[in-house]
Amino acid sequence: MSKKLQNVKAVQQMLEGNHKFQTKKIVGFSDAEEVAKKNTKHAPGDVWEETDAVTGITYVIEQRDGFRIKTIKSGKVLQEVREELRAYPNCRKETCTCITKHPLNEKMRKLHGMCFDCVIEMEHELKKAGRFNEYEQHKIRENKLAWLAEAERDVALLKETYTQASKFVTNSEGEQETWTARMTPEEFDATIQKQFDLFKEKFLQNLDKETNNENN
Repeated sequence: MSKKLQNVKAVQQMLEGNHKFQTKKIVGFSDAEEVAKKNTKHAPGDVWEETDAVTGITYVIEQRDGFRIKTIKSGKVLQEVREELRAYPNCRKETCTCITKHPLNEKMRKLHGMCFDCVIEMEHELKKAGRFNEYEQHKIRENKLAWLAEAERDVALLKETYTQASKFVTNSEGEQETWTARMTPEEFDATIQKQFDLFKEKFLQNLDKETNNENN
């Protein structure tokens, strides 16, 4: 091919955007660094991060014996949050048994943030210090207030159920049946809500009396 024809061809490729100088990939420092990371040999137990150059998604990769586990970084964060929620933050780490998945440990974690053995140890120390009765009354009051808070949520749910119309699909053809609300919000407030508010007021008064009697 003559030099003139080669020049014509080169100009045509440049106009089309596929000339070798236009499509040639230039590897910079960041690319070389990424390639080096991928080619690094890892031992089982190693954990590192890699970012997809196209999507920008960052992955957490863990080397296992003969294979790798790859998860999206946000998923790793969620896993860490779940583990934190399942933790025993108030345990004495040098003595606790919270690594054991036992129903008693789970129950005490929800109540005290401790495993069962740490709760027993804490209560034993409170008894030796003469403070167990105070602690016991405090826990009883907390449990009663927690029960009242749950009852308030139930009443709020009941109000929503009673004062809103509902639609149900009644057959395979998609026909709907509408159930009217049992009462208006005003009727609910004047009856059920009013009764509950009176109960709540009396409940809190009795609770305060019990607390004052224990303190005297």
